Amino acid sequence: MNLLGIEMTTDSRHPIEWVPVGPATDGYPCPDAYRERVIVDVIHDGNNLPERFLLGPDGRRLLGPGTMPEEFLKERDWGAELVAHWLSAALHLDGYLRVNTARVLLDFGRFPGITPRHADHMTRMAINYPFSAALSHSQKRALLEDYYDGISEGMDAALGNRVVKIAIHTYDAHNPTAGKRPAVSILTRPYGHQHLFVDPVRRFDPSFPDELAQFTADRLLRARLAITLEEAAIHAADNFPYSLPEGSVEVRGQVWYFFRHVQKAFERRWPRREGDENGVRQRVWDMLLDTNLRSAECDALRSYLHMFRRAPRGLEDAFRAARAEYENIVSFIRLEQHRLVDGYREDLGRPSTILIEVRKDLVWAFEDGVSKGPKVRDAARIARVLARAVQTYLCEDRPAKAEALANGMVRYD
Repeated sequence: MNLLGIEMTTDSRHPIEWVPVGPATDGYPCPDAYRERVIVDVIHDGNNLPERFLLGPDGRRLLGPGTMPEEFLKERDWGAELVAHWLSAALHLDGYLRVNTARVLLDFGRFPGITPRHADHMTRMAINYPFSAALSHSQKRALLEDYYDGISEGMDAALGNRVVKIAIHTYDAHNPTAGKRPAVSILTRPYGHQHLFVDPVRRFDPSFPDELAQFTADRLLRARLAITLEEAAIHAADNFPYSLPEGSVEVRGQVWYFFRHVQKAFERRWPRREGDENGVRQRVWDMLLDTNLRSAECDALRSYLHMFRRAPRGLEDAFRAARAEYENIVSFIRLEQHRLVDGYREDLGRPSTILIEVRKDLVWAFEDGVSKGPKVRDAARIARVLARAVQTYLCEDRPAKAEALANGMVRYD
């Protein structure tokens, strides 16, 4: 197994990589038609904290002494990669996607920005404390440009044509109130929808339909995972003890997939004209697809459209033209509501982005809070149960649902 080690590393390592795996003999293989359309990723079990970010501008070391500082130990999703490895092997996938950068430094499951010292779980940003307070401006910019953007590019390249994306995470055995957490929690609901916010995904363009924010994965897949886990005596909770942060890869992915879906339909109806040198339409699509919120140009257009700010000097005509193009796209979404939104909401072609939390103590050994090593047999067992659920969903549930939809099934929401 090509798993990352227990100890923290400080060399310069690529922030994301594809990790190949061999097929497990006792697995539950994906059907051949889905082998390239299912992906497993793990973003919070990285152990790499490059030396260039360990020292603040004053030369002070930012983490305590030792090879495994307390902050690193606390933030890492111990055992997540182990489960991802065995799940990929059981499904007979070629491999899985792994973020190498330590979460204590950079969290790709959040929007770019700095985390205040006392931020709670749902309000954190990508650059974690104490680095958010101690790194210089140039260090923070380098961290986002060289690592966050690097992870984003690798993730975008891997997610293109998938129908199921499964993110493996691990969480602490107990809540802050000392209550024991379930063995597994399946997360498919954005935080804003879970808490009934008027605008459940407010950081994205308002043309993204609220009804698409109710869940990030086929509810049949979520149900199949829960049933299969419970049948195996592995207790599975639903969106507990928290739901998906707005900046999570799963929520951002749903917004990106929707606007890409709209873009394809829009451009089939109105193909681009030759000689569109000013790139007005592309400027609008770039903004809508900027779900990582990393482009200053996209942010300028976003604020021009929705906060009525002035266009940058010299770009007044281009922004006016972009507004007209944006209004055409929004009108198209409204006119095609049934096909682009209502039909897409439950369509089997809509990619599922699902996050699975496994309790750390089930797949990793600790002694007095110190990491001791993997529980390989238990991690492999949980992974095989997950793989069996995914196989059943792909081989039985999806065809049954497709047949029901084709036969005009009446849906009750």
